[in-house]
Amino acid sequence: MAKRFKKAMTVLFAFTMMLFAFMPMHVKAEEERCVVYVNPPKDWSDPFLWAWDEEGNNAFASWPGGEMEIDSANEGWYYIWIPSWADHMIVSAGEGVQTGELIKEDGNVWVTIADMENAELSNEALTEGEIPAYVEKFKIHVSLPESWESPAFTWGEPKDGEDAGKALRMGEDGWYTGNVPVAAGSIMIIGSAEGQKTEAIAIDPAEVWITVAEDGSFDFTYNDPNAIEAPDISVSVSVPKDWETPCLWAWSAPDGTNVFTSWPGEAFAEGEDGWLTLQVPGWINSIIINANEGNVQTTDISVETGKDVWIVVSGPEEYEVSYEAVQIQETGEEAKETVAQEEAEGADEAATEAPMQAEEEVKSGTNAGVIAVIVIICIIIVGLAVFFAKKKKK
Repeated sequence: MAKRFKKAMTVLFAFTMMLFAFMPMHVKAEEERCVVYVNPPKDWSDPFLWAWDEEGNNAFASWPGGEMEIDSANEGWYYIWIPSWADHMIVSAGEGVQTGELIKEDGNVWVTIADMENAELSNEALTEGEIPAYVEKFKIHVSLPESWESPAFTWGEPKDGEDAGKALRMGEDGWYTGNVPVAAGSIMIIGSAEGQKTEAIAIDPAEVWITVAEDGSFDFTYNDPNAIEAPDISVSVSVPKDWETPCLWAWSAPDGTNVFTSWPGEAFAEGEDGWLTLQVPGWINSIIINANEGNVQTTDISVETGKDVWIVVSGPEEYEVSYEAVQIQETGEEAKETVAQEEAEGADEAATEAPMQAEEEVKSGTNAGVIAVIVIICIIIVGLAVFFAKKKKK
């Protein structure tokens, strides 16, 4: 009996240890995302959140970031779930309307915005009730006829009273946008006038572009029809000698689509004639050249799309951009160092040449003295010869 009891306790202990082993994993999974609540000024409609971390990793693919949801249980408050590592944030609400950089602590945060320059962050809940659960969503883009005013969308099988749907928002590219839960299965686009409605559109849970005709017929694609098709280009750079492991960060402005997923981007490779080079998509129009693990960098450099570019960097704010291959020339401090070195080398050469010249001058002077002495001796000999010759004749 005692043996059976001991064996049962051993099994129970092992099972308990397994539970404790799995509990931290469950908690960690829940902490992978946190919620950000925002209470903006009343004239800030449709707020978005842009978030990143200290290393430059972005929570969203492009500016302005994630669309915030209205919390119907708390008037004036919007919320959004973001990765827990994204602790730097900007709240925006249309062109030219945004906060400065906001840095939050770990966990959920409530942000109260007075104006663009004043915002307060709190880790204590400022809303009532439970926080809405995180729902993974994908983005839809919709092109509609002008007669379809105040467009909206619903998903799944619309229920009674839900025909009004969720409003679509006009984007900068002329397409309406919205976010749909990945579990939706299908969506329906609705206009404000009677009869303006599509059939249920069965789509995959991926970013999609939908074009709707006047009669409600539609077509859709998972390829961005607005994407700029351009061949890869070469970015060639020359940087100061103390810029170690230079990297390229590149994106498209103003939409903010990045080439690389995390800062500092991708390291350059050795090219020809002393240049560092890297191939990137031709649609980029903005770059930053950085080095020393991203601790030194240029300001934003605007470049033309679809063109190979050569950039000579002499400092964070000093650079020259060219669209034709040029010869690398040292600039800034390096040029000064080279000039100083050349002057020092010139001084050394002059110092070396001076003794040689003096020695040659001494030799030259000595030779002239010897010749003068010989000439004098010859004159004396000739004089004596003439003197004795005359004396003999007498």
